[in-house]
Amino acid sequence: MVYNGSGFGTAHEQPPTRAGKRLRIFVGEAEEWQGRPLYRAILEAAQRHQLAGATVLRGIEGFGPDHHLVSERLPDIADNLPLLIELVDSEEQIERFLPVLQDMVARGLMTLTPVTMVFPPAWQEQPR
Repeated sequence: MVYNGSGFGTAHEQPPTRAGKRLRIFVGEAEEWQGRPLYRAILEAAQRHQLAGATVLRGIEGFGPDHHLVSERLPDIADNLPLLIELVDSEEQIERFLPVLQDMVARGLMTLTPVTMVFPPAWQEQPR
């Protein structure tokens, strides 16, 4: 018997999984959309479209297509640190959400990656 997070079960029990997509959006912290931070606008749009999950990660250093290095080590050039927005859901939901980003993301890079979503046993109901 092994502990599986919600009780004891056999070592062969696997949590439920489902194929999905991860959309990563690389933008600068100073980017805006309609007068507010772009990352916040993207998160709010993802929430409205009921995507399964979203996270914003702040980078400590990086550069974009202009190859201008920004770093939190140097306060003079830390005005537009890199942000990574990760969204995860089914392939259909992510594909449906892409047109929403068309107008929002003027600069930046987006990548799509297939993922396997793993649902802990404690989840009563899996998202879509």
